[in-house]
Amino acid sequence: MALPTAAPPSRTTFVLELLRSGILNGDFPAGRALVESELAVELGVSKTPVREALKTLEGAGLVVIRPYAGASVRSLTEAEVEAIYDMRLLIEPEAVRRSIRNGVDVGAARAALDRAASAPDASGRSTANRDFHRILFAACGNPILTKTLDDLRDQIALVSVSAWARTASWQKEADEHARILEAAEAGRADEAAALVAAHIDDFSRRQSREEP
Repeated sequence: MALPTAAPPSRTTFVLELLRSGILNGDFPAGRALVESELAVELGVSKTPVREALKTLEGAGLVVIRPYAGASVRSLTEAEVEAIYDMRLLIEPEAVRRSIRNGVDVGAARAALDRAASAPDASGRSTANRDFHRILFAACGNPILTKTLDDLRDQIALVSVSAWARTASWQKEADEHARILEAAEAGRADEAAALVAAHIDDFSRRQSREEP
């Protein structure tokens, strides 16, 4: 795991971002134990910021902490994946439809897709793709709807990185993103919402078929 050269704003943030990145680019695969003492030595910090970062990642749904067993990268069951994508399919297309009608920032959405295309690893690609989706739904005008989707973002990324490890489907998803952006740029809210729904449903179906 490469360490950044820039000084971090705090030790906890430093550890948090490294661990999040490691999980989302596959350095720490599902089920991998995250031992506080080992991580503290590797990162050159005390165990306290590691413990705080792990708790934050637990709240984001990326890490599981069990008494006496410690922390590990969350391994999603097929039922959990289905539940996450069912919720997303129910609410994200409508949020996107409302955002486009309200005036979504299509320039920022295009910039996010450009970052995804040039990302050096799965973590960077995942982050840029999540930014793209968020930009499209963030202007929906309903803060509860936005927060619900925000709360799913890291778990969705966990599903994506696991799926990409088995089948590199990100180019197909990039093509789908481009079509969604085209509809958004043209102000075709209903079409963009339908494309988002198809995009989510297709990924969910492929993920289900690829489960061992």
